[in-house]
Amino acid sequence: MMTFSELLQKRRAIRDFEDKAVPLPLVEEILRDATLAPSASNNQPCRFSVVQCRKAMKNLSDESKACLLKDHDDKKIALNPQYVNLLQDENFNVFYNAPCLIFVAGPKSAGSLDVDAALAAAYIMFAAAARGLGTCWVALGANIRDPQLRGELGFSENLRIVAPIILGYPKAIPAAPERHAPEILRVIAEAR
Repeated sequence: MMTFSELLQKRRAIRDFEDKAVPLPLVEEILRDATLAPSASNNQPCRFSVVQCRKAMKNLSDESKACLLKDHDDKKIALNPQYVNLLQDENFNVFYNAPCLIFVAGPKSAGSLDVDAALAAAYIMFAAAARGLGTCWVALGANIRDPQLRGELGFSENLRIVAPIILGYPKAIPAAPERHAPEILRVIAEAR
């Protein structure tokens, strides 16, 4: 069993997975851990949708890519040119052909949704790493607007997707990139 410090050091973004399904009971365990994440006023706004069908993931990937490219063309967002080329590649799957995908969503009306969902996502990533699984938060996969696809995910119009997280057994765990020391701008302490 890893210590908490080891877990913090060993969790990595994984985009290359073994061709091995993640058992649904294991995914449910991870999601139970995610519900322990703090949320503003303990509102617990996060809802989850699990996708373990590669065809469905491909359809979701294609939808998200099309929506991102449309927003870029309509000048609603400015994508890095590298992303534009990648998103235009019909063979590119934003979910990296992972065996499992978890969407973290919540009510659009929840003012703290981004923070609450980010905390739940972090708990998912750490819970998965503790069980020998790899994850990656794939922001490119959050742009699902088609009502039929959203309905298949169980998402009504009042829910917003915040964190699509891919999950699976990693082929390899990359080395940790170098991290700089914390940049503490100031410490204000009681005078002694």
